[in-house]
Amino acid sequence: MPQAIASGAPVLLLGLDFGSTTSSALVAQATISSHCVTGRMALQEPRVLYRGEPVFTPFRHGSIDLDTVRDLIATWLGEAGVTASELFSGGVIITGLAAQRHNAQALAELVGELVGDALVTRADDGGLESWLAFMGSCSALSRFHATQPLLNLDIGGGTTNTALGLDGNVLACGCHFIGARHLQFEPGGYRLSGLSRFGEQLLRTLHIDSRPGDELDRRQLDTVLDWNVQALLAIVEGNGAFFATAPGRQIEQIPLNLPALASTPAVAFSGGVGELIYRHLDGQALPGTTHYGDLGIDLARAIAATPRLIRDAHRLVPENRGRATVYGLTLHNTEISGTTLFLPRPGALPLKDLPIIARLDTGASQAQLADAIARARSSPGGACLQLLDNGNAPGLQGIRQLGARLAGAIEQVAPGPDWPLVILLENNAGKALGNYATDWGRLTANLLVIDEVRERHAHYVNLGKPRQQIVPVAFYGVH
Repeated sequence: MPQAIASGAPVLLLGLDFGSTTSSALVAQATISSHCVTGRMALQEPRVLYRGEPVFTPFRHGSIDLDTVRDLIATWLGEAGVTASELFSGGVIITGLAAQRHNAQALAELVGELVGDALVTRADDGGLESWLAFMGSCSALSRFHATQPLLNLDIGGGTTNTALGLDGNVLACGCHFIGARHLQFEPGGYRLSGLSRFGEQLLRTLHIDSRPGDELDRRQLDTVLDWNVQALLAIVEGNGAFFATAPGRQIEQIPLNLPALASTPAVAFSGGVGELIYRHLDGQALPGTTHYGDLGIDLARAIAATPRLIRDAHRLVPENRGRATVYGLTLHNTEISGTTLFLPRPGALPLKDLPIIARLDTGASQAQLADAIARARSSPGGACLQLLDNGNAPGLQGIRQLGARLAGAIEQVAPGPDWPLVILLENNAGKALGNYATDWGRLTANLLVIDEVRERHAHYVNLGKPRQQIVPVAFYGVH
């Protein structure tokens, strides 16, 4: 049976990360209580209970091996001593080259079956991965150096996920297909054993006529490494011209648009390659040539030899470097609703993959609300509106007036009685707003108001099952 949740009670969180090279699991415990300053309900005092040893992501005949994944998840949960029914929230993220496999979504669905109502089951969501990696590796560092903009490069096997943060808040995200595993080798040498489609494109761009079975010489290897380093420098320096070229466009999944800042961002690293960079800079021995069957070790050394990229590396060292994404997913991605929800039909939850159609001010007019609800009706499984107060929470009269405008908009659009419309509210007036918006039950709309949810720039939201009037909330499609 799902665990009962009370303020201060411990809850269990699960994170699973399937990447280009390795996969890992994390189980943590946290308590749900109100923040001492803001009063907002939140997950407090997270404590890691279990870190599964990273394993090579299982592939078979060009696909993710789902049978092996099923066994892996059973092993991880068994070693952690938890069952799926005990989990309050969790999720899986599939990244890099794993997300490019044709059955990546089948993997996400498999995890959903095995762990129940995991809040996030996403494949190939570069913006979310970038946000998670920053939160998992740099959030504490960024808050400590509150005035220093910090650009995190999460470099893995298939992608480099970038996030710019200031005082613990992510300001911009990007994603580029720059990684260690686009060229794969027989461990111990540089004989090619495989190429991703981005690796094939890169070799063509660099006029290197090599294919699996051929061995790269030192000059060819240095050419490949130098191109990757130049691409990373272009990201750090905001050099859009690099990504306006044909090869640059091919590797840019999400452009990183750096805002104007008072000071130059410092650079930090995470991901598998990031871990190797810090180990190398600390004077630790790295594994032998192509130990992991890719360019990770060579790329880490090439980055460490580039002063512009590592000038802050000894001063600003993030935590959880090699496992940043799974830490971010487990410990930072779940928001907690307030306890004054408007939830007349608790059975309507969980709700997944709800598009956030509009982000409106709480002073929005009835016409604006009706237009947003009308656009939302194009999503047959339901949709979400964020109503933002910009730090000026409306009082009772403001909530009454907003509720009346919402009621008018709902009557005007007339959505079906079972179609879910979710309102995310920043302050703790969910129950009151919902009652006014449904004219105290007179309107039959399937309206849910989830309150005390912080603003997040995202395209989609997932809502978990309610546990004693507390709902776990997770965003994805971060932009």
